[in-house]
Amino acid sequence: MALVLNGSGTIQSDDITLSGNANVTGTLTSTGELTGTLTGNADSATKLSTASGSAPSYSARAWVNFNGTGTVAINASGNVSSVTDNAVGKYTINFATAMSDANYSIGAWARNPTTTEWNITVGSFNSISAPSASALPIWCRDHGTTATDGSIVAVQVFR
Repeated sequence: MALVLNGSGTIQSDDITLSGNANVTGTLTSTGELTGTLTGNADSATKLSTASGSAPSYSARAWVNFNGTGTVAINASGNVSSVTDNAVGKYTINFATAMSDANYSIGAWARNPTTTEWNITVGSFNSISAPSASALPIWCRDHGTTATDGSIVAVQVFR
């Protein structure tokens, strides 16, 4: 393995392995994959590494993909501690780390378990509780107002 420090102050190598701690002062840029744990002040980041243009980028603060039929089961998630099944088509998404307030935005979709279509409307509801910093109630329904469980329900939370 060759390690080269060129005139611009960058390290060029096909493979670098560091054991222990490596401290970087300034900006760490990667065109490939970084593995391991990166620590620092994430709040000071102004845009994601995949962003283009000058508008700021924001990542999801929480997300979940779960099976909402029968016993609710989380397939995959980030910053979601659990999903509560409140009634047919009504769930509460509980955050592992609370948001700063309930002024967040969600994106969501769900699959109808009786068809092969992704045709369930997902939205927030107030019949159980209002959205809070620690939990988001959602309601899955068919094209009308009939609540229905989703075989796959996916929700993303941005703040």
